[in-house]
This record gives sequence, C-alpha cells and structure tokens, in this order.
Amino acid sequence: MTASGGDTQHGIRRRNLARVLRTVAAQGPVSRPAVAARIGLTRAGVAPLVDELLRAGLLVETGRAAPSGRGRPGSELAVSDRGPAGIGAEIGVDHLAVCAVDLRGRIRARAATDAVNRHSDPGPVLRRLSALLAEVTAQIAAEGLRPAGLAVAVPGLVARGTTTVVHAPNLGWRAADLAPGLASVTAPGRDARGIPLTVENEANLGALAELRLGGDGYDDGDGRPGPPPDFMHVSAEIGIGAAVVVDGQLLRGARGFAGELGHVPVYPDGHPCDCGGRGCLEQYAGERAVLRAGGLTPERSAAAHPGPGARIALLARRAADGDAATVRALHEAGTALGIALAGAVNLLDPRAVVLGGALAGLAPWILPSLERELALRTAVAADPGRAGGPLVTVSRLGADGPLLGAAHAALQAVLDDPFASCASAHPPRS
Repeated sequence: MTASGGDTQHGIRRRNLARVLRTVAAQGPVSRPAVAARIGLTRAGVAPLVDELLRAGLLVETGRAAPSGRGRPGSELAVSDRGPAGIGAEIGVDHLAVCAVDLRGRIRARAATDAVNRHSDPGPVLRRLSALLAEVTAQIAAEGLRPAGLAVAVPGLVARGTTTVVHAPNLGWRAADLAPGLASVTAPGRDARGIPLTVENEANLGALAELRLGGDGYDDGDGRPGPPPDFMHVSAEIGIGAAVVVDGQLLRGARGFAGELGHVPVYPDGHPCDCGGRGCLEQYAGERAVLRAGGLTPERSAAAHPGPGARIALLARRAADGDAATVRALHEAGTALGIALAGAVNLLDPRAVVLGGALAGLAPWILPSLERELALRTAVAADPGRAGGPLVTVSRLGADGPLLGAAHAALQAVLDDPFASCASAHPPRS
C-alpha cells in the first residue's frame, strides 16, 4: 500500500469515522450496536471510532440505551449541540441573510436585513454581509459553537470550483470574486485559522436543501421518505433559477452553469431580456414581469413593499381577493413556466419537479396552468397511471431553501471527513 492510497489503513479509518458520524447524525440517538449493524462493522470495530468522535466533541452520550440481547445496556449516542457549525449566507436582490446550523441540523442563530443590492458594487454589499456574519458567529460562540465553513448563495452564475460570480444579471455583477470581500470572516488573522469559503448559485443550494431537509409532499408510491433521487428544483424571485438533481447529485455542467431556466426562450420573438436574448422565461414568470402583467409598477411596488417576499405576498393577497389582472398574470406565468419545464422534462426525465422560493407562495394560482402545459407537452408520463409529466410538488422550505442549503453545505465537510476535526481537537504529540 502507498501512503496516499485511498485504501490505506488511514484512508479506511477516515471513511469509517464519516460513516459513524453520518449515521448518528441521521438516526440518533442510537446505540453503538445499532451503529455497527447499520454500517456493517463489528461492535469492536465501531468502539474506537466512537471514542475518537466523543473525544473530538462531535458525539455525546445521552444515557442508557434500551436493552438488546445479552450484556449490560450501553449509552445512546447523538451528535453534539456544541462544536462545529455550518454558516450559510444569502445575497438577494433586496436582502441579506445569515444563519448557523449545528450538527443536529438545528438553526442556532440567524440575522437578516433588507438591502437594495440591485446594481450595487460588490464591496459595500460584502461589508454589510460581513457585519451580519460577525453578529451570527458571536452568537454561536457564546453557545460553544465554532464555524466549520461558510457557504454563500448568490442569484447568478458561479464558476465551478471558484468563489467568482461570473454573471449575476439582477445584481449587475460580472467577474466578482467574493473571497477578498469576505476575508475578514474567512481568514481573520495570522493567529486564527480561517474557515473554508464556498460560493454557489442559490438554486443549487435550494435543491441541496430539498435533498437533505425536504420531507413532505412526495407521495409518489416509491415508499421513500423525502424527495426522490432525481428531481428538478425551480425557484424564483426577480430571476428564475433551476437545479437538476440526478441520482442524489447536482448536475452542474462543464462550467458549473447548468440550470439557467430563466433564460430559456419560451416565446422566441417575445420581450427583450437583460441577457441579450428575447422571449426568455424570466420576462413572463419573474417577479417584475408578473407585477407588470398584474397592473403594478415594479419600482413603486418595491418601494412600497421592501424586503424579501413582500411583493410575492402582495401578489398572493391580490390573487386570493380575486383581482382579475393578478390571477390572469399568474396563470400566464404558470403557462410560460410549463412550456420551459416541458423541454427540460423531456430532455432529463426527472421523477419530480419541486417549486421553491417565491413560486411556493404563488403555487395555488400557478400550478393549474403549469401542470396543463406539462401534461400537453411531455412525451411520456413519468409513472403508469399519471396523466402526463412528472410529479409537481411545492417545497415546504419556501424562500428559506437557499439559505438553509448554504448552511448545511458548509457543514457537509465535517460530516464527510470528521478526521480533520478530530485531528484539530487532538493534535499529534511531538
């Protein structure tokens, strides 16, 4: 065996530590024998792994487990509510938000503010975001938590494997590297170890949140809790983004730009779009387009109803009150969305389409026309007996999806490789 090989004793130990931690995180409190059975190791093989995770503060013992066979009952294991936390941040067109989640998946701190970020330089936006990050990290430090990583959700294209926003049309950003503006948070000084920074498209993070946290609305007969392993997640506010999950993994594309549903042309000779094209979906189903079609001025609506979700709530109220122009605008938005999704569904054959973000709040008025277009335009029904197209469902996470997805993505490195946390808690003796 070579020292760098994936199957060395060292590599196997790292993988098994991750398997134990993920099992307890997903199913705890759970006994040691149950962990051993679920990951296919002996009790003797699991014992030193559990001890190492206990010493590192990643696991805790919660008390006596129920007797199961011979021998004295042991203690149940759970992930600690102290130790590493994932920090998620979201840069929206009209807001900034930050939250922290612990290994149990609980939100431990949250801060948000209304902010006019449209066509603002990245520098001032990142300074305001850094202030929110400092507020959240101070809150969790008081509870014995430390940041394990930071993931930032942005409404734009992010170059794969980088922290650079290539283009965010609704922010007006091009080739904006976010790392320097967040250096005070991710690398606070020579004597303080910095934390990893990830920048990701908000629709991708919304899909990851759905994959990890979504639990309702997926009764399609497969007997699995939560979303199926293959689905499309569509979210919208001012822009419209989509993410494709195939076999439980994000489909990113060669450059990381997969999922730009908002710029799929639905009416080729239609309205001009900021991207340079014509007839893009965003011009018919985006927030500003629906406001205009409903007889409202986007600029005046933004001034009168600032903050995340405020205009969507306005549209929902008007539709619920039976305002004809609003109902018609949402019907047309659902039609355009169904046309765009039909092409993606025919190409990718997802098991489900999940509506998240602002679309979740407008689903009662969008879904009928959307589902009609899918039924008309989808070549083959997803399942025998289904009228046509995939299952369409509404995310229970709503507008929080990208922020929660960011926080959980930042924590994923600990779950995937707890060895680093164990090593930092117990450095080798010289």
